[in-house]
Amino acid sequence: MTEKNNGITYADAGVDIDAGNELVERIKPAAKRTNRPGVMAGLGGFGGLFDLKAAGYTDPVLVAATDGVGTKLKIAIDTGNVGTVGIDLVAMCVNDLVCQGAEPLFFLDYFATGKLAVDDAATIVEGIAEGCLTSGCALIGGETAEMPGMYADGDFDLAGFAVGAMERGTALPAGVAEGDVLLGLSSSGVHSNGYSLVRKLVEVSGLGWDADCPWGEGTLGEALLAPTRLYVKPALAAIAAGGVHAFAHITGGGLTENIPRILPKGGQALIDLDEWALPPVFDWLAETGKMDQAEMLKTFNCGIGMVIVVDAKSVREVTQALEEAGETVTQIGRINPGDGVQYLGSLL
Repeated sequence: MTEKNNGITYADAGVDIDAGNELVERIKPAAKRTNRPGVMAGLGGFGGLFDLKAAGYTDPVLVAATDGVGTKLKIAIDTGNVGTVGIDLVAMCVNDLVCQGAEPLFFLDYFATGKLAVDDAATIVEGIAEGCLTSGCALIGGETAEMPGMYADGDFDLAGFAVGAMERGTALPAGVAEGDVLLGLSSSGVHSNGYSLVRKLVEVSGLGWDADCPWGEGTLGEALLAPTRLYVKPALAAIAAGGVHAFAHITGGGLTENIPRILPKGGQALIDLDEWALPPVFDWLAETGKMDQAEMLKTFNCGIGMVIVVDAKSVREVTQALEEAGETVTQIGRINPGDGVQYLGSLL
């Protein structure tokens, strides 16, 4: 008998199925930790199952959101510090869901790379699981795509998909009116928006990612990778306290572009910039780029990661609920007649 030629394999083309299977086994415990009422199956199927009735809903409306981490990933890739970008991914999706008044129920991730590094991928998914656990939603599935030739060595991309629910008739925004108060929840830094500009400013500064952080402890790279705050549980506590009319997640476009998304026709958000101090990371970015205040406010969150519109009579109860949930709350303005956002005072 002659020995057969095995020919070219999928692995020869750069796709390692065994590595993909190893990753699935590695991440199963992390996903299992996020289980919550309603989850019907573990990882490994062709789809994730979720039972809304078991989750406690009577007449639910589903809400879906999708997002990515953006060019913040380049800092994680360049520094080799990928441990927190999974949290960013979850936050960018579930913080949007709660703005509609929905409770996040489950999450799926999409991880794409040129060559699968199992240890790094597992670390990323463990971060995703941590974000899900903090937000009370389950990681019920995902996709890992190894695509040689599509990504440079070491590069990867992340996308996320979150689904939540609310009882019919409870959607937000609702009832935003003149006299309502604006509460701001503190951010943890730049979060996950504006990083193309951030990376440009770091280049202008001449500093490397391993340089001492100019405004705090650790390295510059570590400081700029501080993960996005997860506002879900505090936001749900605020809703339960009563009197919440709207949430605005402050992402790309900053305060200037995101707050108008929740304003009624003829309503204006009057914001007093003197009510909070600009965090040092934003001072450094503004100084490095010689950026003016208007540009900062329409690019970055400037220290306020979520804005809540609250009936004036409910401010104390909502503030208490948020603080008990671990938030730093600042009364930053009110709703007036007019249009768009108007600023008083100064951050810079």
